[in-house]
Amino acid sequence: MWRTGIVVQQARRQDLRRLLCRQQSSASAPPELPKSADVVVIGGGSAGCHTVYHLAKRGIKAVLLERAQLTAGTTWHTAGLLWRLRPSDVDIQLLANSRNMLRQLEAETGLDPGWIQNGGIFIAHNETRLDEYRRLATVGAALGIENEILTPEETQKLFPLLDPKAFIGALYSPGDGVMDPAMLCTALRRAATSNGAQVIENCDVQEILVEQGAHGKKVVGVATPYGNIRTDTVVNATGVWGRDLVARHGTHLPLLPMKHAYIVSESIPGVRGLPNIRDHDYSTYFRIQGDAICMGGYEPNPIMLDPVAKDFHFGLYELDWSVFETHVEGAQKLCPAYAKYGVKSTVCGPESFTPDHKPLMGPDPNVAGLMHNCGFNSAGMMFGGGCGEQMALWIINGQPDVPMFSFDLRRFTPDQGRATKWIQEKSHESYVKNYSMVFKYDQPIAGRDFQKDPLHDEMLQCNAFMEEKQGWERPGFFLGSAVESAAVLPYDWYGSYENVRHKDSGYEKVLEGDLKYSSFSEHHDLIGAEALACRNNAVVFNMSYFSKLLLEGPQAQKAADWLFSANTNRDPTKTVYTCALNDAGGVEADVTISRLASGSGQVHDPKFEGQGYYIVAGGASAYYTYSTLRSEMRRKGFDAKLSDITADLGVISIQGPKSRQILQPLLDCDLSDEHVAPNSTRLATLNGIGLRLLRVSFVGELGYELHVPKRDCVAVYKALMAAGKSQDLRNAGYRALYSLSSEKGYHLWSFDLRSDDTPLEAGLGFTCRKTGDYRGRAAVELQRAEGVKKRLVYLTLQQQVPIWGLEGVYRNGEPVGVLRRAEYTYTMGKSLGQAYISRADGQKVDVDYLKSGDYEVDILGKRYKADCHLRSPFDPTGQRVLGNYETK
Repeated sequence: MWRTGIVVQQARRQDLRRLLCRQQSSASAPPELPKSADVVVIGGGSAGCHTVYHLAKRGIKAVLLERAQLTAGTTWHTAGLLWRLRPSDVDIQLLANSRNMLRQLEAETGLDPGWIQNGGIFIAHNETRLDEYRRLATVGAALGIENEILTPEETQKLFPLLDPKAFIGALYSPGDGVMDPAMLCTALRRAATSNGAQVIENCDVQEILVEQGAHGKKVVGVATPYGNIRTDTVVNATGVWGRDLVARHGTHLPLLPMKHAYIVSESIPGVRGLPNIRDHDYSTYFRIQGDAICMGGYEPNPIMLDPVAKDFHFGLYELDWSVFETHVEGAQKLCPAYAKYGVKSTVCGPESFTPDHKPLMGPDPNVAGLMHNCGFNSAGMMFGGGCGEQMALWIINGQPDVPMFSFDLRRFTPDQGRATKWIQEKSHESYVKNYSMVFKYDQPIAGRDFQKDPLHDEMLQCNAFMEEKQGWERPGFFLGSAVESAAVLPYDWYGSYENVRHKDSGYEKVLEGDLKYSSFSEHHDLIGAEALACRNNAVVFNMSYFSKLLLEGPQAQKAADWLFSANTNRDPTKTVYTCALNDAGGVEADVTISRLASGSGQVHDPKFEGQGYYIVAGGASAYYTYSTLRSEMRRKGFDAKLSDITADLGVISIQGPKSRQILQPLLDCDLSDEHVAPNSTRLATLNGIGLRLLRVSFVGELGYELHVPKRDCVAVYKALMAAGKSQDLRNAGYRALYSLSSEKGYHLWSFDLRSDDTPLEAGLGFTCRKTGDYRGRAAVELQRAEGVKKRLVYLTLQQQVPIWGLEGVYRNGEPVGVLRRAEYTYTMGKSLGQAYISRADGQKVDVDYLKSGDYEVDILGKRYKADCHLRSPFDPTGQRVLGNYETK
């Protein structure tokens, strides 16, 4: 009965109006273009309109070019929902900024942007899902987002048409709502043009004009059928066409268009004014539209598209019910009244999706002056205001004021951008799992084995459970004989597209043991054994995927002086831990850097003219680090070269009290402190194999890293494991590594150290030299003089309870932050979280303030007492890394 008499409308009345406008404008006179602009924004959808609005508001002479009319492409048919509670403090901040803009736009322009604050409800069908909502509620409360966990009966009072027997609870956010894309873009246009911007429709950008300069390619303008516009900054806000626009310039965006749909019901009595609904378990949402319900979701078999035609401005596809109908049963179970009414229209259009379901934003890695703001995964309306603001700040200040790494296109490598099959697999899985629960240790099963380090097969032979980071496979932990095999299998597309779902995946069975909220991982003790072996004996970490860069050339020293906060002009045997900052003093990367002497020309002993430096950074942000440093070198015009040699070298790290004892017999050099001091490097030979030795530690123990040419890694690894066999040397993975690192109080970039954190706020003031200039020094010195408004602390829980990050932190009952990083520390036997503490009154945060409070951590809605430390209580004087194990 429900589908009887469906009238499928391929275009709504708004579409007809836009079509007429297009026909009228096509006969009008050609547009008059300015000869130049500070910024040209290409694309008049949500991303482009928000960007030009925020630029104009800040006095930038900006021009938006749209080849049809505003909202053409994907924006016009979007559902326009805004949900603020997300498993990311950055997402929450961006969405809050979007909402704040929406609420003030009518007063600013006199036009209604179509914002309706009718609230949002997340539906839970099981306790695990409800635990996830409790997590969202805790981070939301700590960040000022009003919300409430409800019973089914309480939920039904807000939405009377729901069946309270169909679910077990809900999360309610009364400040959420919905917006109208056409009304919003019209208001943004008025605001932007009133501030001096130009918005020009029916003007296709045929090409981004680029010149080859002394330090790489740079934007010089755009070409249109009506003439060129000179500019040194272009924003690619072209949505599903974003990849096609820039491919000719050597940039390949990992973006995939897919069909995405919703259906509009007939009028349903009692619906008007009710909250919007998200039922993640049924993969269904309700958007209230007057007296009707718009219903959609994320199906397991979305239809992928070839490049969308350039003239597909306000078109729609015919809905494929065999794909969409998966959402219907759940919607009718949740809301029985919904089944009684027919479908008034269907809306199926193209949307752009990415491998991790996050947008592609930020500076192009190949062309200076080219910025990207596309790939919004059907969330362009809700993120538009917040992301448009950050894009404007990025252009004006050189960096955003929110840490945008998870949105920055440089989180992907160029190889990933060119890998069509990898993009399809990853984008499909991210689409399918968009409503899945988010667990800290979840892993993808799509796009695996994209990049393997030289020890990959050795890790599998040792029964490693592998994780994926930036396309690399790395060992998470080792299963021993407990599990026969946990190898990653080829992607089965979750059984879609006539593929057969794997029935017996050892990998997914092991992974299932990690998907917890209220209890520790089933692998907790296994990982703990690796961590304790490192503290008490010795272990080997395969750190081969870490970023490895070579800086060389006549002005390499000048480049290093500017890029890094510490003094890098050291003896060639010295290794220095330092930070690379942005202009605001925020940490863009933390690295170790070693001054080199020109050598034999082998990859571990490079030959060069001028000065040379070997730089090592975290692997999860490897390409971002490389791109950021290279871009700044080009901007400053240094006569120096930065090369990425990550794939050419493996890194084998031996750490623990017995590391020197095990390693010494294998090397041709003396490992005593006099010859290999802490934080130093030298060349060495192991069984005739040349390598670079670094005495550094990421875990706070006596330890050494062997940087080995890739062809020799297996031989070195086998020799080391054989030498340590009698000493019970064992492998350890990244789960133990991160636990040990957190326990020692070291940092993990993009978690407890980000681009919005300064070294002084993070307790890294020792990395900032007081002589000579470096990027960000002015901001650092200002903080030295005036104090800081947030500061990193370490919180240990007094009870045995797991934490995952994003838990709210309270001081004397008031919210003061959230956990950026959370681990269980096996030597201390406690859960430990790292958080930046700030004051509600905006005043400076000093030691007295931090020490005087009583602290609690909100875990799943319950507050637990915590002890606050200014630095980790584990080995606070750093004796272990010096090899001083007798000191008590």
